[in-house]
Amino acid sequence: MTLKDEQPTVIDVSRLRSKFGTQVVHDQLDFSVRRGEVMGIVGGSGSGKSVLLRTIIGLNRPSSGRIEVFGKDTSTLSNDETRALQARWGVLFQDGALFSSLTVAQNIEAPIKEHTRLTKSLRQELIEIKISMVGLPPDAANKYPSELSGGMRKRAGLARALALDAEIVFLDEPTAGLDPIGASKFDDLIRELQATLGLTVVMVTHDLDSLYAICDRVSVLLDKRVKVGTIAELIREPDPWIDEYFKGPRGRAAEAAKTRPAAAGTLPPTDESTGTDTTTSPNRSVR
Repeated sequence: MTLKDEQPTVIDVSRLRSKFGTQVVHDQLDFSVRRGEVMGIVGGSGSGKSVLLRTIIGLNRPSSGRIEVFGKDTSTLSNDETRALQARWGVLFQDGALFSSLTVAQNIEAPIKEHTRLTKSLRQELIEIKISMVGLPPDAANKYPSELSGGMRKRAGLARALALDAEIVFLDEPTAGLDPIGASKFDDLIRELQATLGLTVVMVTHDLDSLYAICDRVSVLLDKRVKVGTIAELIREPDPWIDEYFKGPRGRAAEAAKTRPAAAGTLPPTDESTGTDTTTSPNRSVR
C-alpha cells in the first residue's frame, strides 16, 4: 500500500446512469478518485469517457445516481455553493478550447475575474506566474490562439485551468494532436505540476505512453460500467478488450518504453535550439 492509497476520496460517483434519449451510456457506474492521484480514463469509442468527465463537472445532467466532490453532493448545492466548488477545479478541454477572440493572457484572466475581486495588477501578476508555470514564453501572453502551435494552445489551456489554484484538474485527451516529443513533454509537465502542487488529476486519454508514464490508476469503461486498478492489476483481468488494449503491439511498446533503462553514462539527445528531449516511444506516432 502506498501513501496515495491512504488518501481520502475527493471524487465519488455512485450508481450513475447517463443516457441521451434511448441510448444508455452509463448504467449503475461507480467511480472514485483519491486526493493526489493521477487517474486515467480509457475505453472504446462511444464508451462514455468524455461524458463521464463532463457529468462530474456538471455539464451533463445524469438520469440518476450521486456525484460527490470534496464530500459535497453536487445535486444539492445552491448556485453560490456550486460556483465555490467549481472554483476548486480546472478543466483542459480538447485542443485547449481557448476563447479565440481573446489573447492568452485574457483567457487566463477570465476565471480570475469571474471568481475573485483581485485588482488588475494582481491579476496581471497571476497571469505571468501561470504562463511561466506551464512552460510558455512571456511573449505568449499577448498572442491569440490562432497564433499558437497545438502544443502551446494546450499549455495555455492548462494555465487557464490552473488560474484559480485548482485542487483537481480534469484533462480531456491532453496529448491528442501533439507530435511525439510534444506529447512526452506534456506528460512530464503534468507529472511535475502534480507533484509540485499536490494536484489530483483525472485524465481521459487514448495515449498508452501517458498511461504508463504518469497514471497511478486507470479506469476502463466497459459495458456501461468501469473497472479500476493499476495497469499491472488490469492486465490480469480476463476481459478481451483490456487484453487487446494493454497487451497488443502498442501496449507492449509503451510498457517497454516505460521500463527501458537508459544506457550508463548517457543522456537523451536533445534539440540544440530548445533543449527538447528527442527520444520517443515507438508507440507514440506523430498525430
